[in-house]
Amino acid sequence: MSQHSLPAPASAGAAARSASARRLVLPLALAQFICSFAGSNMNVMISDISDDLDTTVKGVQTTITLFLLVMAVLMIPCSKLTDRWGRKRCFLLGLMLYGIGALLSAIAPGLGVLILGNSIFEGVGTALLIPPVYILATLWFSDVTSRAWAFGVISGLGGIGAAAGPLIGGVITSGISWRAAFVFQALIVVTIVLLSRGLDDPLPADPTRPFDAVGAALSAVGMFCLVFGILQAGTNNALLVVFLVLGAGLLAAFFLFIRSRERAGKEALLSTGVFKNRTCNLALVTQNVQWLMLMGTSFVVSVFLQEVRGYSAIKTGVIFTAATLGILVSSLAAARWAKKYRQKTLIVTGFSVTIAGIVLLLGIVPGTSTIWAFVPGLLLVGLGLGGMLTPSVNVVQSSFPEALQGEISGLSRSVSNLGSSLGTAIAGTILVSVIAPGNTSYAVAMGSLVVFGLIGLGAALLLPARIEPA
Repeated sequence: MSQHSLPAPASAGAAARSASARRLVLPLALAQFICSFAGSNMNVMISDISDDLDTTVKGVQTTITLFLLVMAVLMIPCSKLTDRWGRKRCFLLGLMLYGIGALLSAIAPGLGVLILGNSIFEGVGTALLIPPVYILATLWFSDVTSRAWAFGVISGLGGIGAAAGPLIGGVITSGISWRAAFVFQALIVVTIVLLSRGLDDPLPADPTRPFDAVGAALSAVGMFCLVFGILQAGTNNALLVVFLVLGAGLLAAFFLFIRSRERAGKEALLSTGVFKNRTCNLALVTQNVQWLMLMGTSFVVSVFLQEVRGYSAIKTGVIFTAATLGILVSSLAAARWAKKYRQKTLIVTGFSVTIAGIVLLLGIVPGTSTIWAFVPGLLLVGLGLGGMLTPSVNVVQSSFPEALQGEISGLSRSVSNLGSSLGTAIAGTILVSVIAPGNTSYAVAMGSLVVFGLIGLGAALLLPARIEPA
């Protein structure tokens, strides 16, 4: 199927009414939904998993963080593989690995098998299937309005998956078992595979395309060391320093290596040219911080409710309904807002609203025991994040021509998933290491998310007023 034969609605309303457009986007959006769901649904299972597998909160946190981290470190290499193997083939292979991981997690007898299934198999599967989602959407929808609609559906379902993860996971855990939540993921994967049978790849695969294995290893190990080092905070500060220094050194070596490879006329894992686009760089910072705030808030509030307030999985999940509704409302309005407001305005407003929500969670919750104290803050967090996820993705993807969509999609998803892993690692580590009677650890962890939110807001304010596609 050629790009010109694919639907390119003249407006968001026309796109929404197009049955063929829905057919194209639905499996992609569901794939983003289930991957985001996997990153947050375990938050409400912490107590159940800890008791069942005889582990600790730190053990479950490590499993969640490693899942997000494996996604982040492999996203760029896997995005390059889409050029060699084809986008649809990578998408289906990723779904297969993800499904195997979900089933392994469902029958896990201990933490080790859970990490193998959830962190490794699901993480690798996600890294393979997510880049094609955004590459295909970019290739199928060429004009700004229809692309904004497609990204709105995909990113919106991703945000809903992350926000609704605690609710759906809580209902399944309380009604059946935490293991059933992984069976649910496997069933969604089967549904996506069935819906994907009619998908066509607009660009042919190129098996002769070179692959930079050394660059892939340097980038993956470097990012892994950085996040793993953060996880050592409060438990082994010597290892923290060692891994942070090692990670920074490996990433520096990665940059020098790809630069030397380019100068030698060879194809590098990632073109250094992508870092010369100031608009893209700022948008990548906003993407990273958005997911850091979303996953950090989800983890901190979930652990606080279960470990400090003693709430059940379902009660914890129900509280997150406010965030889910917020993301749903703003995501559905994303295409309409994209026509009415500048993308910079949407991102700046999104950060402002999200920060306000976290401040409410920080200011109201510690002083009262009522569950309603969480609703205003989580609602604002959902509204803010849902309103800016789409424009941030659109700015990044639209900053480069089709020839670079493979690597920019991988970099974009890698940065977003790195933000997710950092949110769980940083805020979660603060919560666990500072854990104390009362609300001290909660306040410190949520305060750190406000600081990161201000960094994201600063990057958003530096974006140009008008952002034109490449």
